[in-house]
Amino acid sequence: MNIRNATLNNLHSLHKIEAACFPLNQAASLSTLENRQKAYPQQFWLIEDGGVITGFINGIITDNDTIKDEMFKEVNLHNENGKWQSVFGLAVSPQHQHKGYAGKLLQHLIYVTKQNNRKGIVLTCEKHLIPLYEKFGFINAGLSASVHGGDVFYDMRKEA
Repeated sequence: MNIRNATLNNLHSLHKIEAACFPLNQAASLSTLENRQKAYPQQFWLIEDGGVITGFINGIITDNDTIKDEMFKEVNLHNENGKWQSVFGLAVSPQHQHKGYAGKLLQHLIYVTKQNNRKGIVLTCEKHLIPLYEKFGFINAGLSASVHGGDVFYDMRKEA
């Protein structure tokens, strides 16, 4: 397994994974992923196994300790000097799920967050994913104000 920063050459593969993992109302479009990757390429990681991209994780750096809906759309809200690493998406191809790829991506993000002296990591997730994130030390901070895609989310936070 290899984790590295994604490039624009990987964009179509990442979009295919995004579309397979998130419902249409939540999934980032190809142009949204492209804009994100151009705006904060160092916050966009993929995992590959045998040269096959199996998943990715991305998000901006922010001073907010929760995710705000406008963050998903406004790439200019990325603040390289911010305190918190956010997660907008953690996605693993359906055929590669339950093999540890998501965990490896989370462990990498935790490591990078500590290396960059950030306060921690923030994300939102649906209720059924709370136990996954708790395994990696995230704390459930309750119902999120984010209603991205019209769904109910929970704020999760992990201090570095």
